[in-house]
Amino acid sequence: MDNKTKAKSNHTDRVILHCDMNGFFASVELLDYPQLRDKPMAVSGSPDNRHGIILAKNEIAKSFGIVTAETIWQAKKKCPDLVTVPPHHEKYRHYSKLINEIYLDYTDQVEPFSVDESWLDVTASQKLFGSGKQIADEIRTRVRETYGLTLSAGVSFNKIFAKMGSEYKKPDATTVISRDNFKDLLWPLDIGELFFVGEATAGKLRKCGISTIGELARSDRNMVAGLLGRHGGDIHDYANGLDTTPVLRFDQRAKAKSVGHNVTFSRDLQGEEDIKKAVMSISAEVARRLRKNHMKAFGVKVDIKNKSLKVISRQTQLDNPTNLTDVISENAMEIIRSSWNLKEPIRMLSVTGINLCDEDQAEQLSLFASENLRTQQGEKVERTMDDIRKKFGSDAIGFAGIMNRDF
Repeated sequence: MDNKTKAKSNHTDRVILHCDMNGFFASVELLDYPQLRDKPMAVSGSPDNRHGIILAKNEIAKSFGIVTAETIWQAKKKCPDLVTVPPHHEKYRHYSKLINEIYLDYTDQVEPFSVDESWLDVTASQKLFGSGKQIADEIRTRVRETYGLTLSAGVSFNKIFAKMGSEYKKPDATTVISRDNFKDLLWPLDIGELFFVGEATAGKLRKCGISTIGELARSDRNMVAGLLGRHGGDIHDYANGLDTTPVLRFDQRAKAKSVGHNVTFSRDLQGEEDIKKAVMSISAEVARRLRKNHMKAFGVKVDIKNKSLKVISRQTQLDNPTNLTDVISENAMEIIRSSWNLKEPIRMLSVTGINLCDEDQAEQLSLFASENLRTQQGEKVERTMDDIRKKFGSDAIGFAGIMNRDF
């Protein structure tokens, strides 16, 4: 039995939903600003700063061609009457929790993908609640009537197509992608529309004459794998509807609430420069562990012990989650400078990333385009360092300022 036949026989009856909130940040803000419902509005950085960027927009603003991550001044060139409001991430997390509680009324197999998206496996729920489409429609109605928010849902036999279904028609719609219609609905789409195909991958495929999802599906799998490695084989399977990834139970998502690293030094640290290099070394390990676990931290905590075993513990919250060494280190040093006499010796030092989230879940764009670029570049560099360490050993590469230290 070939893979396609096997997948079909094993998963014909799976019914997967993907629920995607419509303009989530903007919609939540409109609950507090109902007077803006009929106006173009966006969630963004400070409108007084030309470099602030758009984090989210409502449907009216979208109709003007305003897109996420463009600067405010670019957006206002398209729509001079655009109204902007500041972000409130705690509100978004609050409503995300409430909406997932509605999903849990239908199944315990609820797997959040981001703050405003979740997969649901409702295969075993149909006897109680009806077909996948009926469940999706009921969920949309409940969320709209209970919280005044809308979502789009995709219903399919695998996670990839369910996700693409939720993107297919917006806002407040349900799209069913079945074994009978997926070739008609998805195969004509541009290759860049396939989930997990980014710009770089799409560019490589186009150079090989593959410009649509259908062309990828009909291509030689070994050729695509030879071009893109394992990822090529995966996306070839996805295009053919062969995704068999399960939806995790909601309680399986429980992950560490913090990731930290502490060092009791062979000698006491003294002076800002000495402390700074130790903090950088410890922060690098915390950042590495966060990336390894695909997590980011919304806060940083520092614990310090002196030679008399006196201990202090302080923490700070971040505007945006991070798993980068320099961001963690800079915030740890700010804590130390504000709460510790730098002339007093330090025997033990601990740095911890707290208030964790999945790295692709609550990834809020920076309020400044330049900072967003810095984050992307920093992640690329540090992930490259992770790969080098994995291949050649943990001491193969590090930050110049913290190598060959005696602590």
